[in-house]
Amino acid sequence: MGILQFFSQNILQKPAFFVGLIVLIGYILLKKKPQDVFAGFIKATVGYMILDVGSGGLVTTFRPILAALNTKFHIGAAVIDPYFGLTAANEKIAEEWPSFVGAAATALLVGFFFNILLVALRKITKVRTLFITGHIMVQQAATIALILLVTIPAFKDLGSGLGSILIGLLCGTYWAVSSNMTVEPTQRLTGGGGFAIGHQQQFAIWFVDKIAPKLGKKEENLDDLKLPGFLNIFHDTVVASATLMLFFFGAILLVLGPDIMSDPEVITSGTLFDPTKQNFYMYILQTAFTFSVYIFILMQGVRMFVAELTNAFQGISAKLLPGSFPAVDVAAAFGFGSAAAPLFGFATGLIGQLITIVLLIVFGSPVFIITGFVPVFFDNAAIAVYADKRGGWKAAVILSFISGVLQVALGAVAVSLLGLASYGGYHGNIDFEIPWVPFAYIFQYGGYIGLALVFIFLLAIPQIQFAKAKDKEAYYAGQLQPED
Repeated sequence: MGILQFFSQNILQKPAFFVGLIVLIGYILLKKKPQDVFAGFIKATVGYMILDVGSGGLVTTFRPILAALNTKFHIGAAVIDPYFGLTAANEKIAEEWPSFVGAAATALLVGFFFNILLVALRKITKVRTLFITGHIMVQQAATIALILLVTIPAFKDLGSGLGSILIGLLCGTYWAVSSNMTVEPTQRLTGGGGFAIGHQQQFAIWFVDKIAPKLGKKEENLDDLKLPGFLNIFHDTVVASATLMLFFFGAILLVLGPDIMSDPEVITSGTLFDPTKQNFYMYILQTAFTFSVYIFILMQGVRMFVAELTNAFQGISAKLLPGSFPAVDVAAAFGFGSAAAPLFGFATGLIGQLITIVLLIVFGSPVFIITGFVPVFFDNAAIAVYADKRGGWKAAVILSFISGVLQVALGAVAVSLLGLASYGGYHGNIDFEIPWVPFAYIFQYGGYIGLALVFIFLLAIPQIQFAKAKDKEAYYAGQLQPED
């Protein structure tokens, strides 16, 4: 019991060391040199610690603005972005269910190995893909843990051990099934590239691949359109995130004004505006850019530990699952479509988001949504790439715009449902609007029966895909079917 208590307190409840341990074990199994195993452990652990620094910085920078908004307008605000969402989910879990602090890290491991099992049994499960995008798995495990804890009140009674296993099984099922849905669309896009997508848009990619041909002609694609050159600056993540943060938070701070931002009774944490030391407009610029700084720090930490985590995962998959499809970051697909598609999707998706934000304000929504860089770029860029391939620029315009609308509208619903308005963030990516917002309501009204129904629904998807395939061996090989 003493060993288990030590492991629980010092490893399971310390995600940085748990991720490091996963990498350590993975590299040992791969028979890496001792120095490489040690270096991998350090990089993974320190990388996660850097992520924590970035997350903490986002919280301390955003909390004063949340406090001011609540004081002046009695509304909550949330950034729809997986990094803000990760921070918000971890903070809420730590405050309300402290015994589940290490649940996401445990679920990450459980989910990954369950994904391996589903692929190993692919003759039964019909699953062909292994999700290996580690940083996405971290974000999603935390969000799914929060969804279950909020929507099924009895879930916490399971305890962190059994609860974490159940979270992991749900994560692993979603990772395996959703990435499996992208095999044919991605094979079609890449001309047989041999990989699938394991990111935040798998359900959306499947839907786009089916519906885009009905909305336009693939011959009329984005390569035939001319886009303004200034959009190229948004290729740079720092420039894009700083610009978006300045646009949104600059507008919010201007509305709030210097008086409330310098009131110590309202701004009890973070940076208080001091009119004797700084101009208010420079304070706005500094605050907006500070968000970009912490997002950059967070992403650097993610890159550090994910590089090691992904290597360990790929080694395991190569040894245990030859012939399976790796499900990788969606950015891998961008180079196979129109060069204009990513920026085109970003622009049209952003327009959809902005219009919906205005509508939320007009109709008096109690939640104010602030757009985040990752969903507005990666989701809508991916949708535009796949839509343009199947239905040309018309499909890309329509589907990217709809995605932007759904990200904001359903993001507001999720923030209200999960009680995240005071924590400042929600995941925001399109798959965490549909199907995960409907899933959350199924959990809320169905409890454990609803959870079972979601498992059944997910596991039925590859069975239906296989049943519809005319050539069964071609299905396993990821080859396009005659009707495709």
